[in-house]
Amino acid sequence: MLVLKKYIFSVLLGLSVFNSVASAETEIPAYLLPDEVNTIRLFQKHSSSVVNINSMRVQRYLFSFDTTEVPAGTGTGFVWSDKGFIITNFHVIQDASQIVVSFKNGQTAKASVVGVEPSKDIAVLKTELPKNFEISTLPLSDSNQLLVGQKVVAIGSPFGLDQTVTTGIISALGRSIVGVGNVPIRDMIQTDASINPGNSGGPLLDSRGFLLGMNTMIYSQSGTSAGVGFAVPANTIARTVNDIIKYGRVKQPGMGISFFDDSVTRRLGMRGVLIKEVAQNGPAEKAGIRGTMRNRYGEIVIGDLIVAVDGTKVGTYDDLYLIFDQKKIGDEVTVTIVRDRKQSQLKINLIDFQDLR
Repeated sequence: MLVLKKYIFSVLLGLSVFNSVASAETEIPAYLLPDEVNTIRLFQKHSSSVVNINSMRVQRYLFSFDTTEVPAGTGTGFVWSDKGFIITNFHVIQDASQIVVSFKNGQTAKASVVGVEPSKDIAVLKTELPKNFEISTLPLSDSNQLLVGQKVVAIGSPFGLDQTVTTGIISALGRSIVGVGNVPIRDMIQTDASINPGNSGGPLLDSRGFLLGMNTMIYSQSGTSAGVGFAVPANTIARTVNDIIKYGRVKQPGMGISFFDDSVTRRLGMRGVLIKEVAQNGPAEKAGIRGTMRNRYGEIVIGDLIVAVDGTKVGTYDDLYLIFDQKKIGDEVTVTIVRDRKQSQLKINLIDFQDLR
């Protein structure tokens, strides 16, 4: 019954697509205010770049081995380039067995996953763009130059209602919000533009039509918009997406070490990141960093404790992750460690952490 209701709902939504197309061609009346005209022109120019994403997942029946595909959810995405790359949130397509992209002109196409970065809640899809359908890719803003109070425009598919536009302002900057990867996404944009379930993965634009960020989540007890929404900033998107398109994954700077969970460090009465193991022939080993081990008597010898990187204090693994997230492969960093209650500093060149796997 649930699947049937969703099917009927999707048919009704299909009709709204063509209504949206028709309304996009409407001339702008002269009596409208400049801010209204700006919003209308933005929507008319860039809404064709915004797509609706429907995902399916495989479900197995409880008392048999039979499986079937059922709707897993809907979300929004936007065209990254004329080569058919589409950006959305990772949580929109997570565990999907099939992904269908719907364009503003009513055409649909299957999409494949190029790569994902759960810690940033970003996914890159690839599909065929409709022929003879004008799509303007979104120019990127420098999200480091944003100002609290500036106008924003969000286009998406709240509750499956595609081609929906809302406006608001940037309410705050530099927010750190825990994403689906259980790692904080830093420098998130907070907005009061109405963001609801289904808006996830849609673009947040400025008054020029430049991409400021990707709408990702809301803070609400009811699960609907409460005036506090968050978007992944454009600079983070660009850095992540370019890596995924080029390499199929994000190149993550690292030192060639593994860590104990923060709970272990706290139980030992320490604050920092306690090193568990050091990869053989990695930069950390070459710099002289030590991991935790047993001596010849079977006693545990605690490894080095990282307490700072380049002068920035490290209290938890998240602190270390966020520092490395701002670094590039090949950067030299100064790591402050505690060994035998004495502090020392070591210089280490960062590498792609997967090179040692």
